Parts: sequence; C-alpha cells; structure tokens
Amino acid sequence: MDFSLTEEERQTRDWVRTFVQREIQPLEQQALRRERAGEPGVTTEEFAALRSKARHSGFWGIQTPEEYGGMGLSAVMTALIEVELGRSFVPFRFGGSADNILFHANEDQQKQYLVPTIEGERISCFAITEPGAGSDATAIKTTARKDGSDWIIKGEKTFITGGNEADFSMVFAITDPDKGVQGGVTCFLVDRDMGWKSEYIDTMGEWGPAALIFDDVRVPDRNVLGEVGEGFTLAMQWIGRGRYLLPARALGACERLVEMAIEHARNRVTFGEPIAERQAIQWMIADSAVEIEALRWLALSAAWQVDRGLDSRQAQSMAKLFGGVKANEIVDRMMQIHGGMGYTRELPIERWYRELRLLRIYEGTDEIQRRTIARNLLKGHVSVRGALG
Repeated sequence: MDFSLTEEERQTRDWVRTFVQREIQPLEQQALRRERAGEPGVTTEEFAALRSKARHSGFWGIQTPEEYGGMGLSAVMTALIEVELGRSFVPFRFGGSADNILFHANEDQQKQYLVPTIEGERISCFAITEPGAGSDATAIKTTARKDGSDWIIKGEKTFITGGNEADFSMVFAITDPDKGVQGGVTCFLVDRDMGWKSEYIDTMGEWGPAALIFDDVRVPDRNVLGEVGEGFTLAMQWIGRGRYLLPARALGACERLVEMAIEHARNRVTFGEPIAERQAIQWMIADSAVEIEALRWLALSAAWQVDRGLDSRQAQSMAKLFGGVKANEIVDRMMQIHGGMGYTRELPIERWYRELRLLRIYEGTDEIQRRTIARNLLKGHVSVRGALG
C-alpha cells in the first residue's frame, strides 16, 4: 500500500494550507469580537473578497466538473482541502460549487439555476428536513398538489442550512400519497420570489439555520427537478454526497486545537514547572493524537472508496460517527488543558466547543450512524474485515 500523496495533491494541499494561514486565520480575532457583539463574524463582502482571491489563483469549483469551469478534484483531494479549511473556525468554503442533484437539471434549468449557482450569482438551499421529519426523511408532510400546469406547495421545512440567504430552494414534497416516498415525492426548484419565507433559528453555535414556510406557493411544472415522483432518490443522492467531508473538516479543527494545547502546556508553569511535565496533561495529548490519526484514515479511506466507485456508505457512516464523538472529546480535553482561559471568549476554544457539538447531530445523528453501521453488518451487506476483506 502506498499512503503517500502525489506531487499534485501535496502542492494543492500546501497552497490551501498557506491560504488558510495568511488569509483566513488573521480574521479570527475580529470574528470573535463581532460575534460577542451579536454581529456576523465575517461579512458577506469579506467572504466574497476571499473567494475572489482564491479564484484568481485558480481555486474555483473544487468538485465541479471541468466542463462547468470547476477543478473536478477527487474525493481524496477534496477531503485533504477540508482538513486544511477546518483549521480555522471561520466557515470559509471555496466558491464555484452547486449541490450535486442540480446537475440533474434540464438545459433550461441549468441556465437558470445551475450555472448561476456555480458562478456565485445565485444561492441555493436543500429543503427536506421538517419539524417531524429529521433523521427519518420518509416522514415528510409537505405536499404539492397539481393545479392546471402549476403545483401548489404547502408545508414547513426546518433547520435548513443557507435558508436565510438562499434565493431559491430545492424543496421536496409529497405529490402522490398513495405511492409513499418511493415514487410519491418530487423535488421542485422554488425561487424565493414565488412566495416562500424564511425565519432565523437561533442556536448555541454561530450557525444560523432557517425554517422555511410554504403557504400555498405556486410553482410552474417546468420547475420540477428530475422526474415527478423521483424526488426521494435525488434526496438520498444528496444526503450521501460527501458525508466524509464533515469528519475531515473536524479533523483540521482537532489538529489545531491540540497544537494550541501543546504550546500552552509548554508555557504554562505551575508549582515550578510547565504543565507539559504532568502525566495527566501528557495522557490527554497522547490520546488525542491517536484519535486524530485514526480519524484521518477513516475519512481518507471513505474518500478513497468514493473515488473508486465503491459503496462507501459504511465507511462514511463510520467516519462521521467517530469524527463527531472524538472531536467533541478532544475539544473538551483541550479546554481542560487551558483551564479558565479556555473557557473564556478570548480564545477560540469555547467557540469550537459549541461548533463541534453540532457534528453529532446534523446530516445524520450518532444514533442514525450506529443504526446504519449495525444494520449493514447484521444483514451481511458488509463485513468487519473492511472494504478490502
């Protein structure tokens, strides 16, 4: 086995690492001050300026196919980039991307939705989660009834990432209750000016999801994405698009947090010597280093399977579960090493503490990942011997 990076992978990773250090991390203290004042940590204009700098260097559309102006990078390379971006709590992402299911758009829809989204001219959101349908996507209640050549959508979506900023949404609604989710759910491209509204949901982190309200919103038939009744298949394709990227980003945060703790332990002196000499501190650092290395290979292994067209669902669920649990344990240890200072808002540790907690909930809770992993094993779909077994 060859675990080394190619020269191209190494150069790409190093460019992103430098970009994060020079352009993103210097914004952190300002972001913390703004957030304490109840303001956005980084403004829309500042994000746009960062993306412009990146695009000038050729970083646009990390996974977008080259025929659409993107880089078309592999899953492994994308995971490596996410690790580097995760080394800052500033939620920066390179521009030029669109949700994978938007590529199912027909020619007219691509001109109106896909291409402008890739170019950064439009913002989309994915709306399937509802107040009574979180991890169980089959329980959605939002309906769409036919009215002439239009559809009338009625219902509510919740915890929608980007829902407050989006100018159009990919909305999943029941179009044929008799067929159930397989054949009875359709995806619609719905512009905000068609009448839906969003409401901000306040959370313990700085991430601000939205509730979307559809009160008899009229949508033309030409705005059906894909085929009528095939929405649930599209939804599952979106949900499984890149779960490995979440633990990859958490991995970057864990690396940075442990580095901060190591520096602090070397400099913090109690009872005449640095706390780095205390066995309790050493063990927390050692355990965290082992878990970081395990997470690295879980995430990269899942990405490797994606690149090879293998069924990566088990590997992605394992990486997501392990990453969420261990990232929360690691940030807790690093706060403990920093003591009272770690608990203050002068350092970004408490910020990460709140942010990383979300990883165990969104895009599939820990419990859902365990259910998936166990079910696949018990039904014989996979083996504990792994993908190479």
